[in-house]
Amino acid sequence: MFLSPHRFAQAAIGMLMATPVFAAAPSHPECIVPGAPGGGGDLTCQLVKSALADSQVLSEPMRVTYLPGGVGAVTYNTIVAQRNAEPGTLVAWSSGSLLSLAQGKFGRFDESAVRWVAAVGKSYGAIAVKSDSPYKNLDDLVNALKKNPRQVLFGTSGTAGSHDWLQAALIAKAAGIQIQDLRNIALEGGGEIATALLGEYIQVSSTDVFESMPYVLNGQMRLLAVFSENRLNAPEMKDIPTAREQGYDIVCPVVRGFYLGPGVSEEDYIWWKETFDKQLASPAFTTLRAERKLLPFALTGEALDTYVKQNVANYKRLIKDLNRPN
Repeated sequence: MFLSPHRFAQAAIGMLMATPVFAAAPSHPECIVPGAPGGGGDLTCQLVKSALADSQVLSEPMRVTYLPGGVGAVTYNTIVAQRNAEPGTLVAWSSGSLLSLAQGKFGRFDESAVRWVAAVGKSYGAIAVKSDSPYKNLDDLVNALKKNPRQVLFGTSGTAGSHDWLQAALIAKAAGIQIQDLRNIALEGGGEIATALLGEYIQVSSTDVFESMPYVLNGQMRLLAVFSENRLNAPEMKDIPTAREQGYDIVCPVVRGFYLGPGVSEEDYIWWKETFDKQLASPAFTTLRAERKLLPFALTGEALDTYVKQNVANYKRLIKDLNRPN
């Protein structure tokens, strides 16, 4: 059908009005690690930095910055209260962040205070020791704890109630050891835990596979157990025994991803969501994730928001059960 110039102009205006306006790539892109260099948050930020650089999505390089304190609490409060509308600022989070939120450890802000944009991979909790440790398996460790729990010093990211502490507490619970008898030193992230373990300031590290594998592969550490349902399929991980096969029914997945400030516009939020959707579906991202020993796990947008809130509720129930006497 032929349209007159007037009718054509009207139709064109209508099409423009009906076309959604999407945000451009944000300027000054930044990924904040809520901890010290070398831990899981750092590796997560480095993953997305590499992926976005390789795919040339951003017009300028993403920088990675560090904001330790309270195992994520300082960063969470800073983003919500002071830097809430920065469209280019991603913040790394993990399952440990959700556990902290479940216990109110991020202060007055709850899980609804930020915009959860993407989960990009997962790992599993693990128990690590130095490669020359006398503990060869979980039974060795549990027997030492039963004999004298105060002689075994655990290193964890965060104080009592953190995700790393939770793993150690679940071992104690399963073995009939009183949780309050565990001796634990709180550190700021996986990098500090590794330093403390290799320096023999601690005897045992409650951590995760993601953070530990670089040290395992270079021969400095050994994993007594991984808290997964089954042995992991990666060639370098297939010989790591699960806690379950050693008689301890403990499964602790560690999901990792990113959130944005609560004041980020819907257009910018959609840009990030769609960018992550494309990245998570690409073979290049799959390769980068595997190189960092992260396992596939992909959620974005509303599906992720639902997942986060369900898991915070689950953690609240778990903490309540854990605090019941043996």
